[in-house]
Amino acid sequence: MTHDDDIATVAGLIKDAKIAMLTTVGADGSLVSRPMGVQDVDFDGDLWFFADADSHKVHEIEAGSPANAAFADSTAWVSVSGPAEVVRDVAKNRELWGVTAEAWFPDGPETPGLVLVVVHGQTAEYWHAKGGRLTTAFSLVKAKVTGERYDGGENETVQL
Repeated sequence: MTHDDDIATVAGLIKDAKIAMLTTVGADGSLVSRPMGVQDVDFDGDLWFFADADSHKVHEIEAGSPANAAFADSTAWVSVSGPAEVVRDVAKNRELWGVTAEAWFPDGPETPGLVLVVVHGQTAEYWHAKGGRLTTAFSLVKAKVTGERYDGGENETVQL
């Protein structure tokens, strides 16, 4: 596969995701994860999230924390890692504004203290069991019956 194919695979696996678990490093060095609404943008390696400027995640990112965004459904998971940045740009807020953002910030893209967090993905690791739930269930049963190790599907790490 080409680099563009790899990115397209990752984009395809996360395109319908509404929520990601965003992980940063806390002030005490611990990992902290929280659910975040993913903004509907074509994935090019960057992931965008709206946040409150006074939140822990924003302070952690401003202090230099790297970030990881993890996605999962019944047949795939994706983990995107890289540096993160806090963006204060009302025009960008308006550009990315959508239903997910409105649920959390009903005052709109000009909400005081509203910022964007962007994770600049450097790597993405994914696992994908092709064929959907039925194929996954069949493979699990087959592994149990035959005593052979479960073939979990495709697992790759992509440089973004």
